[in-house]
Amino acid sequence: MAVCAEMVFLDLSIQERARRIHDAGFQVEIWDWARHDLSALSRTGAVFSSMTGYLRGSLTDVDGAAELLRTAEESVKAAQLLGCTRLNLHGTGLDSQGLPVTAVAGEATGPMWIAAHRTLTRIAELGESAGVVFTLENLNTAVDHPGVPFAKAADTLALVAAVDRPGLRMNLDLYHAQIGEGNLIELVRRAHGRSLIGEIQVADVPGRCEPGTGEINYPAVARALVDLGYDGTVAMEAWASGDSDRALERFRSAFTL
Repeated sequence: MAVCAEMVFLDLSIQERARRIHDAGFQVEIWDWARHDLSALSRTGAVFSSMTGYLRGSLTDVDGAAELLRTAEESVKAAQLLGCTRLNLHGTGLDSQGLPVTAVAGEATGPMWIAAHRTLTRIAELGESAGVVFTLENLNTAVDHPGVPFAKAADTLALVAAVDRPGLRMNLDLYHAQIGEGNLIELVRRAHGRSLIGEIQVADVPGRCEPGTGEINYPAVARALVDLGYDGTVAMEAWASGDSDRALERFRSAFTL
């Protein structure tokens, strides 16, 4: 189990957040690594399970793909400083906070899909040569990321399956999937059955706070994961609804059977 340090203990420095998460028994995730002092983070004693795997660029055009690949190479070097072996991707560019926000006009076109497949194949090759795994995250367009391409879990699943390389897996975000598609347990079964999941991220709906604050039955999701034999990372990428320590305990409780 892991917790995103960008979203809890917000009154503390990122280093203190990492320490608090680590002391609570969780691994740590961060977003845009370029905004942080990696040397200081490496001294916290935390185990870093995931970080953003690029700084700029996109999957949809030649220039964007070249920049994504270039900054992915930088991200691999940064990840090695933290001992982090999983690097997260989106189909679009990032804002100053490291969030995927760059929209495209209309639906992704055929050429965009082809460009994304080509770029992700090269990303997978980079991951394999460096000993890391890149994960492609699904998003929602209704609330948080309007207009971003390849947002649905069905889209990311299709791209990862088409590339079919061990250096690329899916970051299955169940918060985004609940807003965009629903039917979460069947979605998990489908992705797991094809061995395409690199990580599962969770937050509740509405509000994007810790499990137990909204409509998703996360204990049922946890039981399904156990039944499937899933042994990978489940990460809370959620705001604390109140006290951060309590949010971490609610997360732990939801996924402890």
